Amino acid sequence: MSAPASVPMAFLSLAEVEALTRAALQASGVSPANEPSVTASVVAAEAEGVHSHGLARLPTYCAHAKVGKIDGKATPTLSRPRPGLVRVDAADGFAHPAINLGLPALLDAARAQGIAALAVTNSYNCGVVGYHVERIAKAGLMALGFVNAPASIAPVGGTKPVFGTNPIAFAVPRADGEPLVLDQSSSVVAKSEIVVHDQRGEAIPLGWALDRDGQPTTDPKAALAGGTMVPAGGYKGAGLALIVEMFAAWLTGAHLSIDASSFADNAGGSPRTGQMFIAVDPGPLAGPNAAARMAHLFAAITDQEGARLPGGRRAAARVRTAREGVKIPQALLDKLTAIAG
Repeated sequence: MSAPASVPMAFLSLAEVEALTRAALQASGVSPANEPSVTASVVAAEAEGVHSHGLARLPTYCAHAKVGKIDGKATPTLSRPRPGLVRVDAADGFAHPAINLGLPALLDAARAQGIAALAVTNSYNCGVVGYHVERIAKAGLMALGFVNAPASIAPVGGTKPVFGTNPIAFAVPRADGEPLVLDQSSSVVAKSEIVVHDQRGEAIPLGWALDRDGQPTTDPKAALAGGTMVPAGGYKGAGLALIVEMFAAWLTGAHLSIDASSFADNAGGSPRTGQMFIAVDPGPLAGPNAAARMAHLFAAITDQEGARLPGGRRAAARVRTAREGVKIPQALLDKLTAIAG
């Protein structure tokens, strides 16, 4: 759905997105050590057309850093409780620098042992999960990522939220191109997509969310004001949310979704959510003809008219963004410019 004429829009190049993000974070008290990883994530999200995890998130990131809900100067710490286990305590700071600290150790452990896991605890929103697993795949390893978020999905048959939108992401390296990346939330859409629709003055499609009374709504404000997200595939989406919760929150020692404060307001202290990444070296298992078998599988999809592999839209968005720039509401640009000073 296109933005109404009453909502003025602005265009930015990716270089301008980067400069604006950096300035806003630094003006909000985020340290020089932590800012670059957050900025890189925002730029990557905008480049791929995932606006809900790009500049739309930035005012909240900055507000949380200013009030201390995120410690913008936190120093994450790494430990190795087992040869195949890496643990990073984000220390109530941004997830991005904590993940960046843990990834090299995860890659080393997975190459040495064939499989390894990285647990990030006492963390915060990590942006697009696919962005992180893609980096693991670019290093030649198959990757899974699990992330929990503050509760916004009710269990099947219930009305009170227990699970977050709890995304899961998968990436696998390809010999003939960029990794294949699959990234999806346990809900029909990520909650941040509703925030973007609200910022743009747009209705949301029916079936995305329920209002506080448990009724389907197309009003993003009603969905955000005490409503709940609809799980993808009904009870199957709720089951997926439980699996993600166990990996990302319970196994990492982070806050469960029901105990995490909101990503959307300044109340409640640090959310202390978690992320879990698993890396597998496919070489010893997949066999010498692994690349041909993968190509055979993917061709069975792409050779069908109208069918596509996951990640195709984001690849197309990167090309389009490089040509046309990033389109955001003028009001959002004005807000971010004011934050950046």
